[in-house]
Amino acid sequence: MSLLKVMNLKVSYGGIEALKGVSFEVEKGQTVAVIGANGAGKSTTLRAISGLVPIKSGTITYDGNVISGQQPQQIVSEGLCMVPEGRRVFPNLTVLENLRIGAYLRKDDITADIEHVYQLFPRLKERSWQLAGTLSGGEQQMLAVGRALMMRPKLLMMDEPSLGLAPLIIKNIFEIIETLHEEGITILLVEQNANAALRIADYAFVLETGMLGTQGTGRDLLNDPAVKAAYLGKGAGK
Repeated sequence: MSLLKVMNLKVSYGGIEALKGVSFEVEKGQTVAVIGANGAGKSTTLRAISGLVPIKSGTITYDGNVISGQQPQQIVSEGLCMVPEGRRVFPNLTVLENLRIGAYLRKDDITADIEHVYQLFPRLKERSWQLAGTLSGGEQQMLAVGRALMMRPKLLMMDEPSLGLAPLIIKNIFEIIETLHEEGITILLVEQNANAALRIADYAFVLETGMLGTQGTGRDLLNDPAVKAAYLGKGAGK
């Protein structure tokens, strides 16, 4: 069953067409990876789905309802949340305050959800009262993920979660993504680290200058000679 269906999505910035009729589906419970070069339209795709940039044409359907044209807060309230590129935590608020802001649309008790985030990221519990701006880059990424989880998303979109992080932290972030997948959260992952993304993806596709390119299972793309040459480097897919 498709949780997200994007049909013929077009987005323009001024006279530049960033997305040129992109269509894809994300099945419930899947981890779907989007790879491609800088400027290919990966982040624009997530921002369009989230309602953060206007679409020129096309239709976005989420959980059976058309959401294209809705306001971002309405989309979030329906269980579609994004971890933005660059973390974008609130630097002058504590870790706990950032988590509480993640649940700003909820009216119920969020205590159990905060504890769940702390179980996923014990380091955040240790730094619960520390200002987010004083955290390391890896800790801020953990906080950005935790903040999104506070809305109990059905679909979690992640924009470059490994960007600028040390290899050990990247390994930890991808382990958490796998854990979230096991918990039943559907994940749409935009990632420059194509090798790591494809290894955990049920399905994946390549965006090339605003158009959909090669697609298939994560393993299919790991073993595709053209994808290997363009995005994975020597020895990938073994």
